[in-house]
Amino acid sequence: MSADAATIAYYQANAAYYTFSFGQAPSHHLDGFLDRLDPGARVLELGCGAGRDSARIAERGFDLDATDGTPAMVRKANERFAVGARVMRFDELDAVDAYDAVWAHACLLHVARTDLPAVLAAIHDALRPGGWHFANYKLGTGEGRDPLGRLTNLPGEPWLESAYRMAGFAIVDTVCYRGKGADGVQRDWAAFTLRKEPA
Repeated sequence: MSADAATIAYYQANAAYYTFSFGQAPSHHLDGFLDRLDPGARVLELGCGAGRDSARIAERGFDLDATDGTPAMVRKANERFAVGARVMRFDELDAVDAYDAVWAHACLLHVARTDLPAVLAAIHDALRPGGWHFANYKLGTGEGRDPLGRLTNLPGEPWLESAYRMAGFAIVDTVCYRGKGADGVQRDWAAFTLRKEPA
């Protein structure tokens, strides 16, 4: 398993665009997710991008470990928000009982379907018992490349639910909504709030 080279190359070349084109407000799912956590909880952010969610997590007093697989994105996040982000691809996650929460906004949708179960298992392993996980996905019927050339797994909601249960997660909440990504395409999305069962 490895990151898709074309997707990484796209973000490497367009990091400045993501820094300035989406405003600085955090994702609208973020505060509700953080409200579930204990004060000072250790939070791993996957796919931190330009750092807007990272900044909010740190601002709320959580112990943040912000990561992204694209070096240019990590540089932008640190230049703009000084969040201490580091380069780490999804397939490089190798931690056990290290985090109270894993936040993965609009990023795991770029993992090939064949690789996603292993990534979800690694997230589960990285969480402490009772830990929380959030991720959202563009929904569809077949993996492919979007108009920007990025790999997008485009699963259906039942497929995602099955993958998360196979990884050992309890599904706490699922919200479906319409949204438009950077490619300009309006799609159905699903946002999952999940939990690793307490010991």
